[in-house]
Amino acid sequence: MHAPTSPSILLPSRNYAAFLFDMDGTILNSTAAAERVWGRWAARMGLDVEAFLPTMHGKRGIDTITALNLPGVDPAAEAEEILRGEIEDVEGVVALPGAVEFLKALPPEQWSIVTSSPIELAKRRLEAAGIPVPPHMVTAEDVTVGKPDPQGYLLGAKRLNASPSDVLVFEDVLAGIQAGEATGADVMVITATHSHPMETAHFKIPAYLDVAAHIGEHGLLSLRLKDGR
Repeated sequence: MHAPTSPSILLPSRNYAAFLFDMDGTILNSTAAAERVWGRWAARMGLDVEAFLPTMHGKRGIDTITALNLPGVDPAAEAEEILRGEIEDVEGVVALPGAVEFLKALPPEQWSIVTSSPIELAKRRLEAAGIPVPPHMVTAEDVTVGKPDPQGYLLGAKRLNASPSDVLVFEDVLAGIQAGEATGADVMVITATHSHPMETAHFKIPAYLDVAAHIGEHGLLSLRLKDGR
């Protein structure tokens, strides 16, 4: 159910046991850095860079490369090379507006990150953005199949001892949204890094400046607008 809170922002009216966040595009912006590295790789592979770049967000690198089915290309080796480039290039990686304050207000055992990035890259970008590393983070190494498969979010909920149906998933791209949907969780779409409006039936907010987490009865989490409504 949507709770009418303001003309522009609709928030869930229910409580949750835990919040699970994607990383890139959801709590931090790494678009420029990622597209620099992937763009160079795509050009070297003879791909249409402009057409390719929108397709690589929100997925594991090895899954993106494997799906291209490029002749004579070892997806694992290429993904490792891209990873090294992304770890070296964190210029311009910043937290989304209000994200640091929002996350720091959450109980550590009730939130985590579920990212398609390998753990070394995830920690590097979180550090660059000034975001704390949660104790139960799920990264590319923890799953056998990446988003849009729900495996990562199912594992994230399990690590927080929460039922997936009692979790709110924060995402920004279609692959992650589909992964959240497949677990039975509610989904909040973050639009801060979108260059075009996204049509979605899910809740959506631009970033975290206008919302705050509320800890209620039995320690359950909910979202409220900062103006108190």
